[in-house]
Amino acid sequence: MDDYKFTGQTALITGAASGMGFLTSKCLVESGANVVMLDIDEKTLKEKAKEIGADYLICDVRRYKDIEAAVLYAKDKYGSVDITVSYAGGCPSRVCKAGKNFNDLPIEVIDWGVEVNFRAPLYIARAAFNIMRDQKRGVIINISSIDALTGSNAADYSAEKSGLYGLTKSIALLGAPHGVRCCCVTPGPVLTRLDMANMKTPLGRAAEVREVVDMVLYLCSDKAAFITGANFTVDGGRQCGARD
Repeated sequence: MDDYKFTGQTALITGAASGMGFLTSKCLVESGANVVMLDIDEKTLKEKAKEIGADYLICDVRRYKDIEAAVLYAKDKYGSVDITVSYAGGCPSRVCKAGKNFNDLPIEVIDWGVEVNFRAPLYIARAAFNIMRDQKRGVIINISSIDALTGSNAADYSAEKSGLYGLTKSIALLGAPHGVRCCCVTPGPVLTRLDMANMKTPLGRAAEVREVVDMVLYLCSDKAAFITGANFTVDGGRQCGARD
């Protein structure tokens, strides 16, 4: 992490108890940031935060009050909110174990997806933006999915994740006069689960977790100071047409 310095900056990471959220938290801590890890999995979150020396809060990203409280906690304790990264999410049919295509999903499963995959990043941007505006600095990172670009049988998931592109561009425009940047990262298959290795890409493999996290860290850093409103796809070429 010698390439990046986040000394004294404060970052809030959702979905921080595992996968990309955990590795991002770890890298930021090692680079000098104050990291507040957010997750709904209390037991795992406590263990992972202790492992890397990060702060943490139990947070249900479906609830604006939880997100707002986390943002205010970080501001009050550390004096600023410099980075937010929205990793929390997932394909509703898989996470909720519905096992069906969109057309057969229970409405409550679709509602869960809208709340976690789209509304939560919207909430985080709303809760953090004015603090960043007043600081004259800040970076908001949204995490989409390759299914937003290619479409999928999970029409709800693809739609929720594609909505982050409009959110990213709009927050970027709103924040530009105030030094607030907003970018989106779109991963293809990532080895956060074993079955991801079965998703085809032209490069013949799924991404290592670090390959996506490296992009996120770059966009959060001063090296990306002239980048905002853009989407960065890390998918091994999957959007080019190699499908299961």
